[in-house]
Parts: sequence; C-alpha cells; structure tokens
Amino acid sequence: MAECVQVSTTLPDEATARQFGRRLVEERLAACAQIVGPIWSTYWWGGQVQDAGEWFCHLKTTADASAELSGRMRELHPYEVPEIIVLVIKEGNPTYLKWIGDTVRPSPKVPVP
Repeated sequence: MAECVQVSTTLPDEATARQFGRRLVEERLAACAQIVGPIWSTYWWGGQVQDAGEWFCHLKTTADASAELSGRMRELHPYEVPEIIVLVIKEGNPTYLKWIGDTVRPSPKVPVP
C-alpha cells in the first residue's frame, strides 16, 4: 500500500478554495479535497500584523505524488507565498488509504541514466 499524506493550504474565499480543490482532484494529483471555513488568520506580512478570513483546503494524496501536487499548488495558488504543508498519515483505515493510492495517478518516473 502506498504511503499517504495530507497536503494543506489556505485560500482567500470559498469559491476559490472549491475551484482549487476540484481542479487538483480532476488532475488526479489528489484523491479528494476537503474545504473547511471560514477561518480567521492573523499573521505577519508587509511589515505589520494582518488579519484575514480564509478557507482551508486539505488534500489527500500519496507521498510519491506530493512533490508534484505541491508544485501544481504553487502554480495555481493566488497568494504570493502560499501555505503548503505536507503531513504524513501515520495510521488510518487501510481501505481508505488504499483508495487514495488507487485514485491518485502515478507520478511519471524519470528514467535513470
């Protein structure tokens, strides 16, 4: 069974989060996207403390596909410096974890010279 991870980010609004998650699932980089919000974020940016409403997008994928997923997230993300955090799923329902592995398309293998 493939090792699975959860990749999380925040987005500025619900519509953007839903579109973002759907696209990554359609591209088979993630088995599912869960959208949660709104949340309230306080952070240091531009030399001062900022506050903003945001939405979480949690994506389930394989460890092998996580680098490709993270790269695609950076391409699609509206933020200049997006939060992209990858957490290993240490344990879970074996059937669910197998489904993630079966659903995410395999990353292209780079031939070894």
